[in-house]
Amino acid sequence: MTSKITAAITAVGGYVPEDRLTNSDLEKMVDTNDEWIRLRTGIEERRIQKGEGLATSDMIVPAVRQLCEKRGIDPSEIECMIVGTVTGDYPFPATANVVCDKLGAKNAWGFDLSAACSGFLYALTTGAALIESGRYKKVVVVGADKMSSIIDYQDRNTCIIFGDGAGAVLLEPSQSGCGVLDSVLKSDGSGRKYLRTDAGGSLLPTSHETVDAKQHYVHQEGAAVYKYAVKGMAEAVEELMERNHLKAEDIAWLVPHQANIRIIESTAQRAGISMDKVMLNIAKYGNTTAGTLPLCLWDWESKLKKGDHLVLAAFGGGFTWGATLIKWGH
Repeated sequence: MTSKITAAITAVGGYVPEDRLTNSDLEKMVDTNDEWIRLRTGIEERRIQKGEGLATSDMIVPAVRQLCEKRGIDPSEIECMIVGTVTGDYPFPATANVVCDKLGAKNAWGFDLSAACSGFLYALTTGAALIESGRYKKVVVVGADKMSSIIDYQDRNTCIIFGDGAGAVLLEPSQSGCGVLDSVLKSDGSGRKYLRTDAGGSLLPTSHETVDAKQHYVHQEGAAVYKYAVKGMAEAVEELMERNHLKAEDIAWLVPHQANIRIIESTAQRAGISMDKVMLNIAKYGNTTAGTLPLCLWDWESKLKKGDHLVLAAFGGGFTWGATLIKWGH
């Protein structure tokens, strides 16, 4: 009897722009200060993609290229590209298609997946299902956002939080029991009243009025989002651990969405996981939306050991949330 095929992560790539936007820079732009930002969010600086004609795909391409080099494969070997993003290069075509073109991934089909900060988790579960089907051998899953393109830098509620970045993983079939083992994924569209972008879709198409009213920027009601995020992420992690008969000591790393240090601490506390087992890079990058989880894996890859249990958790706008269990395979 053959053992079950699982989707193992066999390589990780990441990219963050060079330009830094520090808390002291923001002090000159809006009514805020470094101490206030650090205490409430844990963020010290964030990376911003600057330069004419640069888009989300231009952060993804170096991340995927790095992943291919690490694995020793050519981009033409990639069979599918899934990009979790809410800041695609265009309304259409999909950023995944643009990335494949720029990379020379001529044999891949691809699509974008829109789930805000949960985009990478949703895409990872989707990519894993394609591998588990037996039909695909190399699927690249990306989380990336150029949040600076949809942030109002006069709105101190949002401009202090978000940054730009991209991370990617390669999924390949494994029969060793390693890989993506389980996911608890949720959504609740009534949450859109607390976190959304109003204009640019079919409900409110782009017009002079929508641009003048700043309706293409992120709208967030921070207190409500915080309350839902703490509850949603913690409950998803608890459900995932319970379903897989895992205790806190069985988890090598909690990989939380880097939204806010207080949300991360609350999630870890409720799961009984100590903060020394929590991946944190929010101080360096801020909230890169779909990019935070793969960027954590990229930063921590050298510390991960084969057989480690990782729990990834996220909460995103509109609302989307969930948790995924991974057994590290390389």
